[in-house]
Amino acid sequence: MLPKKDIGIVTDEGADLPEIFARENEIEIVPFKMELDGMENFSGNIYQKIRQAEQKGIKSLIKSSQPSIGDFLSAFKKSLERFEKIICITLTSKHSGTFNSALQARNFLDEKTRGKIFITDSLSFSCGQGLLVLKALDLAKEGLSVQDISEELKKMALKINIIFVLDEPKWAVSSGRIPGFVAAWLKKAQEAGIRPILGLKNGKIKAVGIKKGVKEITLALFKDFELKVAKNKQTVAAITHADNPEAAERLKKMVQTLGKTKVVFINMVGSVLGGYAGPGALALAWHQN
Repeated sequence: MLPKKDIGIVTDEGADLPEIFARENEIEIVPFKMELDGMENFSGNIYQKIRQAEQKGIKSLIKSSQPSIGDFLSAFKKSLERFEKIICITLTSKHSGTFNSALQARNFLDEKTRGKIFITDSLSFSCGQGLLVLKALDLAKEGLSVQDISEELKKMALKINIIFVLDEPKWAVSSGRIPGFVAAWLKKAQEAGIRPILGLKNGKIKAVGIKKGVKEITLALFKDFELKVAKNKQTVAAITHADNPEAAERLKKMVQTLGKTKVVFINMVGSVLGGYAGPGALALAWHQN
């Protein structure tokens, strides 16, 4: 039997990490649960299913629920077979009970085992949450203790920025997963031909800006990023997209023209988060050193 490694990572599906990266780094991914009303018989990924349903006149609705206590308990036990201690990073607690499920799962373990699991609320999702996972891996490779990594992640969670643009705001509005006032603002902005920029502040979805006269979502995101980022600092970024890889690649080229920005991964938004955002959505997350 091989000796256990020191620190392992558990996160939920909301981190949108590239599958090969998660596998190579032995990251345990806890899945969400999802139901597709009226879309079960369509083929392809979630975005293709949504498009097909809309063409058929079917009102496509996605119902999801957070990972259960049992899901996290299973992931913890599986990871502890290979690692002495665990860092668990969850989707923002402001929009999901995922963080609470992880906490409750830990409480089902004996006292000694509980002391090996450290849980962090990412206050983010998608590529923002993914960047926090990457930070945890880097800190572990540097040899920091699990306690020190946990403290650093709490600080880092407040420093990660994420902005996103919806190609069609109607999906997010109909989902009911965004605040009512934001939904109303999205509708009005769309009618006025304005590109709304959404983001997270202290873990909550907020309206963070508008771009007038910018139809292309890639350019809208880049312009907002350019305003917010400090040009003289090293910037680590990640991009996720809702079945819009061409836009993601264009955005990568744009942000890397700033000189000190490195895009560490591009990936498609998973079915649960992407189902609410709808096809074409684009997100950009970053932190600065």
